[in-house]
Formats: sequence, structure tokens, C-alpha cells
Amino acid sequence: FFFFFFFYFLYLMQATLLRVVVALVSVGMLTALLLGLVVALLRRYARRKSATSAISQEIRRKAARLHPTPRFIGFFHPYCAAGGGGERVLWTGIRALLQHDPKVHVVVYTGDALPAEGIAEVAQQRFGIAVDLQRVSFVHLLQRDCVEAARYPHFTMLRQSLGSLWLGWEAACAFAPDALVDSMGYAFALALMWLVLGCRVGCYVHYPTISTDMLARVRDRSAGFNNDARISGSWLRSTAKLLYYRAFAGLYGLVGACASVVMTNSSWTQQHIVTLWRRPARTHIVFPPCDTNQLQALPLSPRARTVVSVAQFRPEKNHALQLQALARLQADHPEHRGQVKLQLVGGCRNAEDEQRVRDLRALAQKLDLKEGTDVEFLLNVPYPKLLELLGHGLVGLHSMRDEHFGIGVVEFMASGLLTLAHNSAGPKMDIVVPHNGVSTGRLADTEQGFADGLHYLLTLDESTQRQMQTAARALVTEKFSEKAFEASFLQCMQPLLA
Repeated sequence: FFFFFFFYFLYLMQATLLRVVVALVSVGMLTALLLGLVVALLRRYARRKSATSAISQEIRRKAARLHPTPRFIGFFHPYCAAGGGGERVLWTGIRALLQHDPKVHVVVYTGDALPAEGIAEVAQQRFGIAVDLQRVSFVHLLQRDCVEAARYPHFTMLRQSLGSLWLGWEAACAFAPDALVDSMGYAFALALMWLVLGCRVGCYVHYPTISTDMLARVRDRSAGFNNDARISGSWLRSTAKLLYYRAFAGLYGLVGACASVVMTNSSWTQQHIVTLWRRPARTHIVFPPCDTNQLQALPLSPRARTVVSVAQFRPEKNHALQLQALARLQADHPEHRGQVKLQLVGGCRNAEDEQRVRDLRALAQKLDLKEGTDVEFLLNVPYPKLLELLGHGLVGLHSMRDEHFGIGVVEFMASGLLTLAHNSAGPKMDIVVPHNGVSTGRLADTEQGFADGLHYLLTLDESTQRQMQTAARALVTEKFSEKAFEASFLQCMQPLLA
């Protein structure tokens, strides 16, 4: 009797399990078919829309006048007139492409309201790059506010990425290029355009949207500028945030995998992208171009006993650590008191930045650092003044943890400053590294470490100081020049040009 019911129960379970498996397989197949149908309809609509749009027809007529079979390369860069380091990469890369292949016609997807002539003027004034408007066209996007971080105070990464899908859809419906490069980090928009346009896509990643370091900080419940103390102090909130981060990291890896070519700006960025996207064979380091000609013309001596810090007054730049390191230096080595000045040079973008400066002034006073003698705040200085400061200082100080590249550190080294940078990410792995066996600077990651590093650099003899300055300049020229960038960039772009 017992065995009869036991085997009958197994029979029922087997039948139930079989039905469950069949149901799951059926639902999966139906879902795949529906998704395929939706993608096919979206692709058909986007291609028809882009083929008949006024801007598309205008661009194709313009390109045909210069070459009978033009090849259209798109750059998705909604802030192309911003004038920052990312825009230097954009315009230097475009110039290299146009010089390399006469068939190429570049199309830049931008959300800037400036006309083409205005954008070209910004590139000329900021970077000294002449934009050939005969071979460069612009698609002006109207929905750029969809990717504004300020619009999403909560779940910023996810909501901003979803917003980029709408911006990418607008771009796809406006013009369909032969190949597309995302040069601002909108991986979700890139995947959408690859899906609906069917073109090859590549990207230049300045900073991963999410990194394994961010996951580790949330997991370890470490407070920081991107992990509020209210969250790190709560097990429940930290667990919820970690689940959110892991889910987003999975999505980020999925959309990034569509890129045929992945260029990263540093070894640190490459490590994180390879870990998340799992495409090591397609991922290459292409150091950004750094125009250091004016900086390298600055004399190496004489130099005043000043420590120069150049960074926007944002929380992640950690100016407080610099003030604490100076106070520690004075406590450990009283001979530096009144003899060494820290100059905090940076931009204030808004009221929040101005409040941070007030907080830093209060901290300096608390640490018994006299403004004007020990520390000086220089806000929004013009470029000629910045050159003067870099040319007169002795030490360049950088304290941001996990700086993905660190163009400010490169500029310190090019200008002849003895560099003391944070012992992490780009500065540690790519920039403040020996050149032909000669040190190019120092690294630190604690208050005491920065104080010791400052004392070491401030007390170097003249011969060692000159060796370090010369080695640092030589390294910058070899690794981070426009010429080095253009060669690497063109090599990586070949799969998209084929």
C-alpha cells in the first residue's frame, strides 16, 4: 500500500514537472518571437524614417558633392560643444579620420543648440582644431534633457541610461550612418542604435557608468561621495543598493557587449570594462590626447616653494585631504610653516561648489592654516593665469581616489611640477610611472603619506629634481601626445572602416 502511493505520487510529480517545463519553454519561445517582431518593426520604422528625414537627405547630398561613394561615420556626443577633455578626444579623432580616409563623412549627433559654425568655433578656440564643415555634419537632438543627471535625483544611473534610449531613438530616426561611435559613455543608446540600424558600433569609454570598485564599496559599506553615510550605515539599505548595483551592472555588461570596437582611456578603465563587458579581444587602451606644448615650454627653474592643486571644487576631488596633509606636514616638519603655500586652483560651477569652498576655508582655519600665508584659494582663473601658476610652483598635488585617467596630473608633469598624486587608478597605473628607470613623481593615499610625499619633494636636491622633471616631460611626450593618440585611434577604428 505504501509503495503504491509512493510511486503514484512520483508519477504525478513527473507529469506536473513535465507540464511546467513545457509551459516555460513555450513562454520563452513566445517571448522571443514577440521581441523579434518588435525589433523588426522598430528597425523598419527607424530606417524608413531616417531615409526620408530632411536632415538625412541634406547630409547625403552634401557628402555626394565631395565623393561619389562616401562612408558615413557617426559620433554620438550630445555635448560636443562642452570644451572638456572628452571633446578634445572627439575632435582630435574626427580630424585624424578625415585625414586618413577621403571617403569619410562624419556625422555628429549633438544636443547643443549652437549652429555648426558656432560648434566649430568652440573647437578652434578651445583646442586649436579646425573643423572641416564640408565633411562634418551635425544632427541636432531635441531631447538631450533626457540624459541630464540633475533630472534624476534617485536611481540616477538607471534612469539616466533609460533616458539615453529615447535620445538614441531620436538619433536613429534622424540619420543612419554606416558605423557609429559613442564617445560619451551612453552604452544603452549605442546598443539601441545597433539594434534598430544594424550598423557596426564602437565606443570610447572615459569612465564606466558603474565599476567593480563601486560595487565593492557598497558591499563593504564604505561611506563616500557616491555612497552616502545613511546608506553605508544601514545593512538593509546597503543590501538593497548592492542588489540594484548588481542588476544594473548586468544590464550594462549586456548592452556593452554589442560594440565591435571598445577604446578605453586608461588601464584602470580597461580593467573594469573587460570585467563587466567580457570582451577582452575587442578592448584596447587609447590614451587621450593631451595638448601640452605650452606647458612644456615653461622653464623648469627657478621655482617658488608653492604646492599647486588644480581641480574643480567637487566632493570627489577631496580638497580636505590636501589641507589635512599640509597641516600634518607643518606638525611633523615645523621648518615648512610659513615657507610653503598650498594654492587651491579650481572652478566653481554653482552654489554647491561655492559652499564647498566656504567649508574648506573653515577647515583651513580649524587646522590653523593661515589664508594668504599657508593656503590660497584661486577660483575660476583664466588660462594665462593658470599657466603662470603652473610655471612658478614646485609641486603639483592631486588627491582624487580612482581618477580614471588624470589629465590634470599629466599637465602637472608637462609643466615641470614635481607631482604627488593619489595612489590609485590612472595616476598609479599609467601616468606617475618610471621612465627609463627614473622616477616621475610620488604617490600617496593617506594624510600621512601625502605629508611625507610633500616633504620628500620639497627637500629634493637640484640634480634629482631636474632628473624627475625631465623624465616626467619625456613620458608625457611619448605616451600622451596627439600624435600617439591618432595612431592608436586609427588602428582601433579599422574594423568600423572596413
